[in-house]
Amino acid sequence: MSDSQNHQPDLWLPRSGPMPRPESVEQAMEILIKEAFPAPRVSKVRFHATEFTALCPRSGQPDFGEIIIEYVPNERCIESKSLKFYLWAFREMPAFAEGLAERIADDIERAIQPRYLRVVVKQFPRGAIGLEVEAERGIRQ
Repeated sequence: MSDSQNHQPDLWLPRSGPMPRPESVEQAMEILIKEAFPAPRVSKVRFHATEFTALCPRSGQPDFGEIIIEYVPNERCIESKSLKFYLWAFREMPAFAEGLAERIADDIERAIQPRYLRVVVKQFPRGAIGLEVEAERGIRQ
């Protein structure tokens, strides 16, 4: 299969084979928008990303955790492969968990305009302290 048949034009992800590494969170955000698909009649969508990493902005050490994204669709849904690509973009980015929850919620809201959105960032314990942060958008369903 030729490269042009393997993926969509512009920044769309390949349909098979290895996924390219995101160049930036902004590029990954555009992929979220482009890969979104028409919402079927479902009441709620929930993702659990259990292998999330970002960098501690103070120490530069990796912070490991889980991201939970729950939303009530409006007209569009997030495609899971594009979400993996998007979350991968944070791997080398220094960020506090609070800022991550805010950024991810804002980006998903921009990508699909859900009726309701909840993003939970669970940072696994380091130095015996874990952290859990929530960001909500829209009206709780």
